[in-house]
Amino acid sequence: MSNDYAYKVGGSLSEEAPSYVVRQADNKLYQNLKLGEFCYILNSRQMGKTSLLVRTMRKLEASGVYCTTIDVSGRGSQNIQPEQWYAGVVYTLVANFQLANASEFMRGWWQERLSISPVQRFGEFIEEVLLNKISGDIVVFIDEIDSILSLQFESDDFFALIRSCYEKRSLNSNYKRLTFALIGVATPSDLISDKTRTPFNIGCAIQLYGFKVDEAAPLLKGLHCVENPVTVLQEVLAWTNGQPFLTQKLCNLISNQYQKFLSVENIVKTQIITNWESQDEPPHLKTIRDRVISQETRAGSLLGLYQSILRNGAVPVDDSPEQIELRLSGLVVQTKGCLKVYNQIYASVFNLHWVEKMLNNLRPYSEVFTAWVASNYQDESRLLRGNALQEKAEGRGQMAEGKIPVRNARSGFKAQ
Repeated sequence: MSNDYAYKVGGSLSEEAPSYVVRQADNKLYQNLKLGEFCYILNSRQMGKTSLLVRTMRKLEASGVYCTTIDVSGRGSQNIQPEQWYAGVVYTLVANFQLANASEFMRGWWQERLSISPVQRFGEFIEEVLLNKISGDIVVFIDEIDSILSLQFESDDFFALIRSCYEKRSLNSNYKRLTFALIGVATPSDLISDKTRTPFNIGCAIQLYGFKVDEAAPLLKGLHCVENPVTVLQEVLAWTNGQPFLTQKLCNLISNQYQKFLSVENIVKTQIITNWESQDEPPHLKTIRDRVISQETRAGSLLGLYQSILRNGAVPVDDSPEQIELRLSGLVVQTKGCLKVYNQIYASVFNLHWVEKMLNNLRPYSEVFTAWVASNYQDESRLLRGNALQEKAEGRGQMAEGKIPVRNARSGFKAQ
């Protein structure tokens, strides 16, 4: 591998990173923000959202646009109060745009307006300070916007304020110079449910897709150490379907082991799929797994949907909450009106055996129950009683909820 070339496995790519792959989304985001459109990128993790943000921001700045980023995940813990949260946002804008000494500004201007709510003060700050101090176009990128869901106070006002900035353009032309770009792992309905106040129905959704063969040429430079690098890259994309993190990781593995490189398939199977939990560094597959199974109340429905996709190859898109959540996990992708597994690596790691194991973990008595049903409800040896029932329920919290099936004279089971 060339000394000045490096793949980036995890984290965002710098603006000058040679392995950055320009996609259709790059041009669409840049052009829409230049036109003053409100934009949002809501996608699964490790799809290159932050790298796209960095690249677009630098390109906009080069064209004379004033830009800054607010990382919502760095605003504090879930116990933070609205006063502190909005103060943190304003402090960041003052400091990043160098509008004043940020500490002095907060002690003066911000504290002088304690009689009005924090969101009102934020609105006044935008109109009285930000738009007056900066005469050019302004783009505010808000990253990790899904972190707002962990706040203990109502966040609808924040999104409503962003929408109001757009609606004020007809009355105050200064607002035409200001726009926002929101980036995160969520759906618009997750972030705000009131359609009359949401900014998402007036904005431009930027879709992120995997690298296509004709886009991935920048990745070839690091593969010149192997024979037929074009063919090797095509094989990489066949395994990853262009998923950015996996594509960078696989290319990096190949380039670092070029002297003993046998095939793309060999590296995928031995260094990604086999014993994947111990080899998944930085975490990627674990992140997908945790997103699917972390909340037991919905894990069963997500696993059931995914199981159907594996068995049938695809399912029609219906935009149900389960389908949307499964897409946000990154495990599946929407293609031609259907949901299918994103790539071969995911299908190999998260296969039917894995799904059944996870379902059994959620319902530790389901294997016995299935066998009892298969016996036409006759094999009473399959029924759980006494200590066996207690042991199966322990650690799951289901006995306390009355959800563990027990013997019933007619059906064999009833809810306690």
